[in-house]
Amino acid sequence: MHLHPCFSEQAHDRVGRVHLPVAPASNVPCARCHRRVCAHLVAQHRGCTREVLRPRAVLERVRALDAAAGAAHPFVVGIAGPGEPLANEDSFETLNLVHGEFPSLLLCVSSNGLPLGECLPDLVRAGVRAVTVTMSALDPQVGQAIYAWVRYNGVVYRGTAAAELMVRSQLAGIKVALAAGLAVKVNSVLIPGLNEDHLPELARCLQEVGVPLMNIMPLIPAGLMRSRRTPSCEELRTARERCARYVMQFRRCEHCRADIMHLPGVDTRCRAAEAR
Repeated sequence: MHLHPCFSEQAHDRVGRVHLPVAPASNVPCARCHRRVCAHLVAQHRGCTREVLRPRAVLERVRALDAAAGAAHPFVVGIAGPGEPLANEDSFETLNLVHGEFPSLLLCVSSNGLPLGECLPDLVRAGVRAVTVTMSALDPQVGQAIYAWVRYNGVVYRGTAAAELMVRSQLAGIKVALAAGLAVKVNSVLIPGLNEDHLPELARCLQEVGVPLMNIMPLIPAGLMRSRRTPSCEELRTARERCARYVMQFRRCEHCRADIMHLPGVDTRCRAAEAR
């Protein structure tokens, strides 16, 4: 993963990243989430995108970006929303189309991890080599404040039952992904007053499972957590230091949107024109 800008700090400024906004549906509405599709959007948040595209349109975009970037400007392609990628059939169709035409492109998916174990065979067949799982709690008492509810196999779970299901599914999916040889990173959102003292316990569990990399991100107040404050730089630094005793920390995350197109060295205006 030394060539993935979200797994390697050395690659962050020299390898591009492109998110394909094909996944609007979600199976777990997090209390902190704010999903929005707007043509004039300027917000920088995972659940935000200017538009939702269909798989064939996305393939055209990747073709244009590949032509504009050339061999001198490598980039990775991922699906990170604006909803949950693994809850959208278009995600799998998109991955298969892109991998079929560009087999050398590094494909990745960012997921809440709920259906990861079940979907992993399809992801591997589609050429996915890296998975990021957002997991911000290990204790269901903490998790129930993060997940509004969870829909799984047609059943809606709430409260600690929802959080217990999430933790169990996330850990099971992570283990299966690691066993399959995928690169795995865990994103954890630092929520002051809720999980700052709980994150080291989560990090220790991730170490035991075999997760090599953790990315602690500051809360962006939104959704049901819009009244909570974002952590200070000192709080973020402290949380990373405490968790670094167990798992290596990634410190270059930029809260990329679901439609990010960042190619270092490629003219932004030309890139935008080519991709439309």
